[in-house]
Amino acid sequence: MSNPGTSNSATIENRAQLVEVLERGSKPRSEWKIGTEHEKFGFVLPGQDDGRTPLSAPPYEPKGIGALLGKLEGPDWAPIHDGEALIGLAGQNSQKGRSISLEPAGQFELSGAPVVSLQETQSEMQEHFDLIRGPAAELGLGFVPFGFQPLWARDEMPWMPKSRYAIMRSYMPKVGTLGLDMMTRTCTVQVNLDFGDEADMARKMRVSLALQPLATALFANSPFVEGKANGFLSNRARIWTDTDNQRSGQPSLFFAEDFSFEKYVDWALDVPMYFVARDGKNIDASGCSFRRWLEGSAQPALDGLTPTIGDFEDHLTTVFPDVRLKQFLEMRGADAGRPEMMVAQSALWVGLFYDAATLEAAEKLVLEQPWEVYQQLRADVPAKGMQADFPGGLKALAKRVVALAEQGLRARVRNEAQFLDPLHLIADGGPNQAEYWLALYEGAWGGNVKPLFREASI
Repeated sequence: MSNPGTSNSATIENRAQLVEVLERGSKPRSEWKIGTEHEKFGFVLPGQDDGRTPLSAPPYEPKGIGALLGKLEGPDWAPIHDGEALIGLAGQNSQKGRSISLEPAGQFELSGAPVVSLQETQSEMQEHFDLIRGPAAELGLGFVPFGFQPLWARDEMPWMPKSRYAIMRSYMPKVGTLGLDMMTRTCTVQVNLDFGDEADMARKMRVSLALQPLATALFANSPFVEGKANGFLSNRARIWTDTDNQRSGQPSLFFAEDFSFEKYVDWALDVPMYFVARDGKNIDASGCSFRRWLEGSAQPALDGLTPTIGDFEDHLTTVFPDVRLKQFLEMRGADAGRPEMMVAQSALWVGLFYDAATLEAAEKLVLEQPWEVYQQLRADVPAKGMQADFPGGLKALAKRVVALAEQGLRARVRNEAQFLDPLHLIADGGPNQAEYWLALYEGAWGGNVKPLFREASI
């Protein structure tokens, strides 16, 4: 989740202003970029002599995530505070455009800068891992990019001192059974991509929302819960089925031919709020209606407050559909995983989206099936992965989609097609990451999940 930023304090006078927030994302093709965000779990390295439990999730302090942020702070990384707590870093100078933020249990996230090529995405990711590895080791910490915390129970996870998370922590159990697991025990990789205009946005939304379940199956990397296999290949995806269905999933209206910026605004206005930021503090507005706030209806938490553009922009960061629209489109269906897989996630969507002929072909492919088929696929893939039912077979769909992505990357003439190689292997019948780890767990590891922290660490 994003770090706090400078808020637009302009008062909302009409709905057109809200639509314009999204419209501002429209860019000519020459300005389209790639943004990749990736999360990872911290863990205490074995062999520490200070009494910490090996492989446990590090707290904020002492010798934890807060201390790591402090070690990284410097000329290239400016501190971001929530009250007195250091909760993130804003890149500047050589790191300009990047940021480091904390998820609720200290999952460490890099939000990458907008870049032109997948080679830059790969380099940025490796540079980040190189940056944190040494300072983390000095604190006795390691990191593993994985979709779901493989070893520890929810109540064994720490909480970071970030005020919006305190609000969410209280609210989540009211709207689903697994929201606190989403907050504390999941990690993802997200790809942010541009659109040209409203029609281009709507086409990319239809294609990407339909294909997110396929992405979930291809990138499944979370088959363990509390040290055991539990029958799911992506526990992260399972968690999202009962986190808060008012703000997540695959809303049918996103798939409609008449989908637009305005329709997304209307949908978002009816998603219950979390908070309102004022004077550097987050006010608990959980469950309040942004639409009613605009209409002037009384809601005690919002008494005396006038809605601003910044409030709406904040609200947009608290909706979690599988594809999220801001001033770009955010692909949200994949587990965090091996670096080459996380780059492959970016490659898949860049290939499908950034060549006009390929995007048109991808839309035709998606429209071969009714929307309900993709909704059912989303329900099935957390457990079944690439074995999930789909007309003609999910592997056949994967082959067609990955081939289209390769076509789109070759059309860019940037020598990027090789980044899809891991996906070709899976589409051809090879194991996804979850199946690879399960084979080791059931074989060489003898039912012990702890070797994962060594084998999958960055």
